[in-house]
Amino acid sequence: MPMDADVQSHIRTLALRSPDHLRIGPFTIRYNPNWSLKYANYAIPDHDAEPTAADVRALVAAFRERGRMPRLEYLPGGAPAVEPALAAAGFTVENLAPVLACAAGDLAEPKPVDALVIAEPATDTEFDVAARVQHHGYGGTGEPEGGEAAWLRNAVAGGGVAALALLDGVPAGAGGCSVPVDGLTELAGLAVAGTFRRRGIGAALSAHLTATAFARGCRVVWLEPADAAVERIYAGIGYRRIGEKLNISLDAGQESS
Repeated sequence: MPMDADVQSHIRTLALRSPDHLRIGPFTIRYNPNWSLKYANYAIPDHDAEPTAADVRALVAAFRERGRMPRLEYLPGGAPAVEPALAAAGFTVENLAPVLACAAGDLAEPKPVDALVIAEPATDTEFDVAARVQHHGYGGTGEPEGGEAAWLRNAVAGGGVAALALLDGVPAGAGGCSVPVDGLTELAGLAVAGTFRRRGIGAALSAHLTATAFARGCRVVWLEPADAAVERIYAGIGYRRIGEKLNISLDAGQESS
């Protein structure tokens, strides 16, 4: 199976395993009741799905009833009929995000960062600290809702990875790799605290997470970089493009009549 198809299968399987998922027509909604972040609430179409207008209306209604933005994340090559159906209902493309992957054996060692210590959270306090780093690293304010810490705990419990980076004892970065499916895991939620950026911590933390995932039996780690600069960081430790993921959503008031 091509690696992009592996990635799409991984995304769909994790959605189907999520405790609060919904099946709406040819779609699976990954719904997080305790985490309103749009990236934590999205739908994935079935392979070769051909949704009707009624399917799309039901999908939108399910999101709206739960106070979430109707949104999908998927690799469009596996379901080419979905995007036109969504566009007809008023959905707009957020972006076509590159998907990168690193296979076991391709990981390159980044430059070391003096005084950087990376370890897996073990206590509730450590998971909460990691979640706070992620929350603030992605522009959040105040305390996180709880979804970040729960995601990290669940990842570790299911065979994935979580990591908290400390520089001179101060929380500097955090991230994780999702529960593996058929040897694939997603590196997600990687964040570096604002005052610690541009020091190589992101590369070091990414390499640590990737190496740990391989050590735990994964054969491929994939991710979606935030922008071209971040993509270059991952490329520097052995990640390569394997495709693109469509992120598409419907804001309030966008519905077609």
